[in-house]
Amino acid sequence: MPQNFLKTRVTELLGIKYPIVQGAMQWISKASLAAAVSNAGGLGIITATTQPDKKSLVEEIRKTRELTDKPFAVNISMLPKAGAADMTMTYLEAVIEEKVPVVETAGRSPEELIPHLKQAGIKIMHKVPAARFAKKAEQIGVDAVTVVGYEAGGHPGLDNVPTFIVLPKTVDSVSIPVLGAGGICDGRSFLAAFCLGAEGVVIGSRFMVTKEVEIHQNIKDWIVNAKETDTVLTQWSIRNPYRIMNNKTAARVLAMEKAGASLEELMPVISGKNGKKAMEEGDIDSAQITVGQAAGLIRDIKTVDQVIQDIVTEAESLLIKLAR
Repeated sequence: MPQNFLKTRVTELLGIKYPIVQGAMQWISKASLAAAVSNAGGLGIITATTQPDKKSLVEEIRKTRELTDKPFAVNISMLPKAGAADMTMTYLEAVIEEKVPVVETAGRSPEELIPHLKQAGIKIMHKVPAARFAKKAEQIGVDAVTVVGYEAGGHPGLDNVPTFIVLPKTVDSVSIPVLGAGGICDGRSFLAAFCLGAEGVVIGSRFMVTKEVEIHQNIKDWIVNAKETDTVLTQWSIRNPYRIMNNKTAARVLAMEKAGASLEELMPVISGKNGKKAMEEGDIDSAQITVGQAAGLIRDIKTVDQVIQDIVTEAESLLIKLAR
C-alpha cells in the first residue's frame, strides 16, 4: 500500500494517524466516544451543544483529556434560534481557555469566530452541505471543510445531492483540504471518498453503533437491524431537513408538516430534549432520532478501535486488489 495514502493534509493539519474524523452527534459525541476515536488514531469530537453551559463543556473537555493524550475537537454548531449567539460565544470562550487544538463549526458562517480561534492557534474545520458554502468558508480562513452528502444522518442541507456528486464538486472548488461525509461506514466507502478527491472522512452512524457510545441498547439494536430505506427526512417545511429513523414520531412530524403546522406547533414534537430522553431510555418511537442511510450497511456492534482498524485494513486490501 502506498505510504502516502493515509498521510494527507488532513492528518498533518490535525496531528492524527488516520484521516478519519468522528461525526459530531447531539447527545452522543461525548468524552468516552471522542477519546476512543482519538486513541484509535482518528480525531474524536465532542459536541458543545450537548452541554447546557460553559462549566459543563469545560468538564467534558477535561474528561476527554483524562481519557486521551491525543488531539480531539469540539463542535460548535451556531444555531439560528433565540440565545444561540450568546451560547456560541460562551462555548468559544471555553475552547480557547481549555486550549482545545481543533474546533469544528457548523450551522452558519463561522466568520465572527475565525479571528478568535486563529489568535488562539486553534485549527478550524467547517461543515457545509454544498460546494458554494465551502468556497465561502475558504475565503474567510478556515483550515479545512467537511462536505456532507444527502445520505448523512442529521442535517444534510437543502440540495438533496449525494456524496458521490457533492464531494468531487467541492474538491474542484477549493484549495484547502476537503473531508467527505455521508454514507461512509467501511473500507469501501472510505476508499471511494479518496478516489473522489477527499483527504479525510467524517463518520457518524458507524461510530454511533459502538460499545463506547453512551446511548440505550435499543437504539443500537434498531440500527443494526435497519435497512437503508428505514430513514426519512423531516422538517422540510421549516427549511431545516433532518434525516432520522423512520419511526412513529417521524410519521407524526411529516403529517403535521403536510397539514401546514407552524414552527411553534412542531417544536414540542421535534425538540432535542425528546431525543435526549429517547437516547437515555430507549423508547424508539418517542422522538426524532438521527441516523444516516449507512444504517443499512451496519450489522454489528464493535469497539471504536475495531471499527477504525477494519476500515483501514479493508481499504488497504481493496487498493492492493485494484492495483493488480
